Amino acid sequence: MDNEQPIVDFSAIHDALGKNFEPVQVIDGQAKVVKPEIVAKYTNDQLVEFLKLMIWERTLHQRSNALTRQGRLGFYAPTEGQEASEMGSNSAMKSTDVLMPAYRDIPQLIQHGLPVYKAFLWSRGHVLGNEYPEDLHAMPPQIIIGAQYVQAAGVALGIKKNKTADKVAYTYTGDGGTSQGDFYEGMNFAGAFQAPAVFIVQNNGYAISVPRRKQTNARTLAQKAVAAGIPSIQVDGMDFLAVHEVTKAARDYAIAGNGPVMIETLTYRFGPHTNAGDDPKRYRTKDEEQPWFDNDPLIRYRKYLTEQGAWSQAQEDEYVEQVKADIKAAVKQADDAPKQKITEFLSNVFEEQPQNIQQQITAYQAKESK
Repeated sequence: MDNEQPIVDFSAIHDALGKNFEPVQVIDGQAKVVKPEIVAKYTNDQLVEFLKLMIWERTLHQRSNALTRQGRLGFYAPTEGQEASEMGSNSAMKSTDVLMPAYRDIPQLIQHGLPVYKAFLWSRGHVLGNEYPEDLHAMPPQIIIGAQYVQAAGVALGIKKNKTADKVAYTYTGDGGTSQGDFYEGMNFAGAFQAPAVFIVQNNGYAISVPRRKQTNARTLAQKAVAAGIPSIQVDGMDFLAVHEVTKAARDYAIAGNGPVMIETLTYRFGPHTNAGDDPKRYRTKDEEQPWFDNDPLIRYRKYLTEQGAWSQAQEDEYVEQVKADIKAAVKQADDAPKQKITEFLSNVFEEQPQNIQQQITAYQAKESK
């Protein structure tokens, strides 16, 4: 009996978990094309526009970082290093698709149609930062980790019930978000109703200071969608074209009535989790960081396009100055926004003010009128 073989070999099952998830890649870290048939679909001019999207986001990050240190912005989550993941996926969507962003997804929100000055006002906690243009199909950035997945599931179901053609809901979370209940609940709901949603996980290595390897024993994050009956894929998140193509394919699959898709992008945040006191030097080493810095998505695509004769340092310098000027104008527009009053904060708490809030409003109106 001691030598009897068990009815199930759980070790073999464990070893097989996640083996089917190999990252999709089009242009590798040495700027070499590994899928020429994909690159051939695009002209050099189109690839230049993709590079410019990443340069735009990097410049926005640098200016936002500086503004935060000057005390001219409030909450800010750095995006440096994640440009291919964010711009690659967002550029595959249409303006009529509905975006549910998290707090690190401000660049996607801007590219989706939010004026830059309103993004700055949102960071400052100004109510006007949450007043969106009527033609902007998006929700304000979600602060609660993973909650945007539940929102996306609901919006996607609405799209399906309304029989709206050629439209999806899409959302983002980080690797830490995949350990939240809302992450699974949102995907499970969307999967059960075959709702047109695209769930994107930006695996940037850390949930604040907790490394991905310590928060889950899953070999990949992509495989977590299997439990919800959702097809999923892992992609090189430093490869713009790979992310773009995978997201486009996911969108096509969803609008065809097949239900949702989950995408895991393998990326890295070069800086802190947020500018609210986090210091990555306390939990990351230079030996860990350097390979990722060398794998910078901008370096990869800049090198490829330069070798093709389609890009130059002079072009980049000119474009960066243009972006800086646009950001400077947006900062001025945010600075010129009317200052908020305490009575306005109180009035915005409830649609119908309870007695205690009404009393406070009355008291502060007297002070503000002096």
